[in-house]
Amino acid sequence: MANFDKPIAQNKKASHDYAIEETYEAGMVLTGTEIKSIRNRRVNMKDSFARISNGEAWIHNMHISPYEQGNRYNHEPERARKLLLHRKQINQLIGLTKQKGYTLVPLKVYIKNGVAKVLIGLGKGKKKYDKREDLKRKDAKRDIQRALKDDALGR
Repeated sequence: MANFDKPIAQNKKASHDYAIEETYEAGMVLTGTEIKSIRNRRVNMKDSFARISNGEAWIHNMHISPYEQGNRYNHEPERARKLLLHRKQINQLIGLTKQKGYTLVPLKVYIKNGVAKVLIGLGKGKKKYDKREDLKRKDAKRDIQRALKDDALGR
């Protein structure tokens, strides 16, 4: 995985709804007020998704709140934003997303070297029983950790 300097926002539902197989780091084409809002941590990725159309990668439904001092130069909060990827990566993603069940899911937004980046994952949708199995595994792990902690404290 990539080195994250300052995680700004995370898509917490992504790991619950999708089995992420690969991740890609992409830049975003932003306006001046958008980057200021991102630096103020005013980003919501709840229903966001990525899509490739006309040979370009786009992120949709990512909410970046309007900048307070932006006046008439402010941006539209949920506009589609172009993702900056290498041509080779885009061609690879086109081939992979045409396979059954694969989709592009935005995972994190962060600042790296002063530039806003988004981590997108190639994921396959989980079935309901997969989600339940993951929850059971997570609960069992938590119970084990709790038991180990209790043993260490001598309870």
